[in-house]
Amino acid sequence: MRATFLYGAGDVRVETVPDPVLQRPTDAIVRIVRSCICGSDLHPYHNLPASQQGTPMGHEFLGVIEDLGAEVSGLRRGDLVVAPFAYSDNTCDLCREGLHTSCRNGGFWAAGDVGGAQAEAIRVPQAAGTLVKLPVGEESELLPSLLTLADVYGTGYHAAKQARLTSRTTVAVIGDGAVGLMAVLSARQLGAERIILMGRHDDRTKLGVDYGATDVVPERGAEGVEKVRELTGGQGVHAVLEAVGYRDAYDTAFGIVRPGGVISRVGVPQYEEAPIGFGSLFGPNITLTGGPAPVRAYIDDLLPGVLEGAVEPGRVFDQTIGLEQTPGGYRAMNERTSVKVLIRP
Repeated sequence: MRATFLYGAGDVRVETVPDPVLQRPTDAIVRIVRSCICGSDLHPYHNLPASQQGTPMGHEFLGVIEDLGAEVSGLRRGDLVVAPFAYSDNTCDLCREGLHTSCRNGGFWAAGDVGGAQAEAIRVPQAAGTLVKLPVGEESELLPSLLTLADVYGTGYHAAKQARLTSRTTVAVIGDGAVGLMAVLSARQLGAERIILMGRHDDRTKLGVDYGATDVVPERGAEGVEKVRELTGGQGVHAVLEAVGYRDAYDTAFGIVRPGGVISRVGVPQYEEAPIGFGSLFGPNITLTGGPAPVRAYIDDLLPGVLEGAVEPGRVFDQTIGLEQTPGGYRAMNERTSVKVLIRP
């Protein structure tokens, strides 16, 4: 089969590799019908050291089950399924608490002996707990929106949910990428009536307004902080959903949150240290939350709205390519000419 590998910063290749096979009785083999490139894939695209052995890429996919291990229940060959970006058994104590990304028997795609999802097929560990059957065919027009359930929609929802939003919450979303846009959509779903989107790409912020943003702030750094403060009468916002992951985004979040507020981070942090002491978070009683989204915990709640057409998270995909064009898809997202690239193997 064909699969995508990263050999170092900017060096994406699509290569022929052996087809995946069942290794454990809890596995499934899935033929991938849709995958995509994630904003978090750009971090290794920028920074991965050069290597003679490529790193498999991709962690979001829809696919059709082609083979099942003897211990997999609740699924059949031919089922169209969505897979969260982390696999899990969905039965351990941490999964039952909604922390599937910390599953005691789980893990992540493109790690260890598990392949990446920017490929023609993939082996799925813990298949019964991981895969969610979809009641549509593999050519459904809903596939782009259903694919967002694998990561970005659930991640944006996690940011909003962790921030404890209500109708009285004033929210700022930092970042106009796919996760930021999903955070806007989710904040609106959870009842927030004022949502400030901090982004500077017109095509993206227009979609953000469609999803529920009431204000757009294109300024960055100190100017951005001043603008948000101005919009909130100098008070700052009750909640900040940080969907970028860089230190300057964290500093902006700290600059615009009001006392007693919440900073909810879902952008993968690209820094090790940030202020959390008395003069920053402790003194004004600011809560810092977020983390890798346990999207498996949210799929059952978010799926009906997608199936009914009540929400259209798939609008974040603005480019569709074939698997062989994946290197160009990375370049498009890196150059900010595409929000999120959909891959059809």
